[in-house]
Amino acid sequence: MSVLLLLQARGQVTERELAEQLEVSQRTIHRDLEALSAARIPISAVRGAQGGWQLEKGWRTHVPSLDEAELRALLMAQPRTLGNPRMAAAAQSALTKLMAAMPEPLKAQAAHMQQRLHVDPTGWRDTGEDISMLAVVQEAVARDRKLTFEYTKADGEQSSRTVDPLGLVSKGLSWYLVARTAKGMRTFRVSRMKRVTVLAVEFERPARFDLAEHWKASTAELDRKRASFRTVLSVRAETVRRLEAWCVTRAAKGEWAKRVGIGRVALEVDFDDEGMAKFFVLGMGSAVQVMEPEGLKEWVVQETRQMTAGVVED
Repeated sequence: MSVLLLLQARGQVTERELAEQLEVSQRTIHRDLEALSAARIPISAVRGAQGGWQLEKGWRTHVPSLDEAELRALLMAQPRTLGNPRMAAAAQSALTKLMAAMPEPLKAQAAHMQQRLHVDPTGWRDTGEDISMLAVVQEAVARDRKLTFEYTKADGEQSSRTVDPLGLVSKGLSWYLVARTAKGMRTFRVSRMKRVTVLAVEFERPARFDLAEHWKASTAELDRKRASFRTVLSVRAETVRRLEAWCVTRAAKGEWAKRVGIGRVALEVDFDDEGMAKFFVLGMGSAVQVMEPEGLKEWVVQETRQMTAGVVED
């Protein structure tokens, strides 16, 4: 059924693409295609370099009923999680139509679940993510049209860009545009894009470009390039979870573990750089004590002395 629905959705697919999508061997896909053909499903093979398998034009199958786990997952991804009002409204309309088309028993089950689920897309603190340009970017991606915009880097540098938008990636609460530029592939944070304009000029997508694979490779490369500043810290037990949310941590072994006091834990902590380590350690006060490296330990001592040097006692 998965093979059939993929053929129906994409029009023409190779055995290799089906195998990768469904995480099985090409031999298994070949057997499935033969089984579909034997069941008189109108599929045919297209020969040649651009070949594959396709369904007879106009043929459609009925989508099977959702099971409870699939229905729960659909409702968990409620449209309001998109954040952008226009996109959320369009997604809500699509969800309403889907619910209306469900059989009565499933419709009642969906209503039962919705009464017990609420998704609030806003955090307790403002994330600062401005995705007002997301709908315009999405239009350019969908229509294969060139895109021009003003972009501000993390360090404040501003520039004008004209790109071939190849895809959008949602990571956590942030949206990113993967695009081809004159200098190669680049990734842009949508919240840093201003004055976005979809141009009338179309572009040709790179052959066999896979957005998911590109994102996986580019993020892996970023992780490799990112400098790592390793420390050993004595941390109060109640602060460990907060630290784990910021950095990569491991339990410190050997002598380090023996040197911490009661109610504290010795951790090996990897920060992106020394600046981040200084910011975190000083900000956490006595909840975090530096055990290694010596340079960071000495810096904390000196910084603390300078902070208290101007204090005048009554």
